[in-house]
Amino acid sequence: MDKLELKALGKINLGLDVLGRRENGYHDVRMVMQTVYLYDQIWMVKTKEPGIRLTTNLFYLPVNENNLAYRAADLLMKEFGIREGVKIILDKHIPVAAGMAGGSSNAAAVLFGMNRMFSLGLSQRELMDRGVQLGADVPYCIMRGTVLAEGIGEILTPLPPVPKCFVLLAKPSVSVSTKLVYEKLDAHEIVEHPDIDGIIDGLKGRNLYKVASSMGNVLETVTVEVYPVIHEIKTVMKKNGALNAMMSGSGPTVFGVFDDKRKAKKAAFCIREMQLARQTYVTGVHNTRRR
Repeated sequence: MDKLELKALGKINLGLDVLGRRENGYHDVRMVMQTVYLYDQIWMVKTKEPGIRLTTNLFYLPVNENNLAYRAADLLMKEFGIREGVKIILDKHIPVAAGMAGGSSNAAAVLFGMNRMFSLGLSQRELMDRGVQLGADVPYCIMRGTVLAEGIGEILTPLPPVPKCFVLLAKPSVSVSTKLVYEKLDAHEIVEHPDIDGIIDGLKGRNLYKVASSMGNVLETVTVEVYPVIHEIKTVMKKNGALNAMMSGSGPTVFGVFDDKRKAKKAAFCIREMQLARQTYVTGVHNTRRR
């Protein structure tokens, strides 16, 4: 196979709880992750010339070993002694540094693509084991769907899919450092933990309203202090019919869960009119695990 076209899908966290900090700096988490149908397009082309050539549509993104997609290809090339090269064309649509695992999803797609293109014969589990070397979210981005993530995010348990709904994504014009958010969280005592079990019960009962009412993210307490626009966006979404609204990951992207697409579109219009977010998308959850 000499050419592949792949979709690297973004994610949201329906629930994000932090249980503690390890000596190595990583945090123990308990999260419910969900793939959404907003994606980066990736083309991979095998080349006779050795090495990795990465291009992207965003001028400010690195195109070397500082890009997770590049590092994913490099990881497998070195392990399997691949002498041919690969050209990777990355067309970004998932907001950058936004709590939606865009970089991790790119890495996951490249691992998947390298495995197919060079007939490496790695199973999904084996790809996930390699993915965690690149980042805690990469194994999930290989699996996709509705998943309970534990440990540092690498212990994954598939969950029943989210019932049909519409998701409004709004990315304000700020970028957040995940590392800094977690470091600041260490200085806080977590008083209120999200109801992760309530989300899981809602999924098992196919009850969207139970899922939405149980949503929560402990990192909001840190990020909202610095960026109050996150709270403003949540408020607009709820006033316009969101069953609930929450920051995804370490932020600053906010998502709202709606049972009516018209309400989601109206909320998106209001957020744009109020100039609270530069990027808004009305989309849905993506529950298939096949690429």
